[in-house]
Amino acid sequence: MFRDMRRHGQLLSETETIEILTRGTFGVLAVSGDDSYPYTVPLSYVYRDGRIYFHCAKEGHKLDGIRRNEKVTFCVIDRDDVIQETFTTHFQSATVFGKARILENDAEKRVAIEALIERYSPNFIPEGQKEIEKSWNSTCMVEIKIEHMTGKAAKEIIHIKNNK
Repeated sequence: MFRDMRRHGQLLSETETIEILTRGTFGVLAVSGDDSYPYTVPLSYVYRDGRIYFHCAKEGHKLDGIRRNEKVTFCVIDRDDVIQETFTTHFQSATVFGKARILENDAEKRVAIEALIERYSPNFIPEGQKEIEKSWNSTCMVEIKIEHMTGKAAKEIIHIKNNK
């Protein structure tokens, strides 16, 4: 169902790909936009147990796209070092294909939003709980259940990893 990566020599392992998703602090979500145009938007997220979670307002372009088509793509750039003299970049990235679901169940929503607080503000959990309560009714949480993912790195990075 999903294509194999064309440049197999740059493919990262599943473990390395998950490490990128775990380390990352933002990614770019792609949904089916208006008039069949893809719509992409950068957002903060958390990776947990084979799923990506993010928050948003209860209305908007990305939610319209998800409601239209649950299939989404999410990309995280972990590294992108420009190497001027060789006209290239040394990069690492992860791309996720999955199905997005708006969390309607309060218990699921709470687990997801608390995961964001733990990820981004681990030293402010009590304050985060207060913020959750304050914005609960205006916050939407979305889960992406990962169906396929790939990690890719510049061949120079792969070469360094293989020669350690």
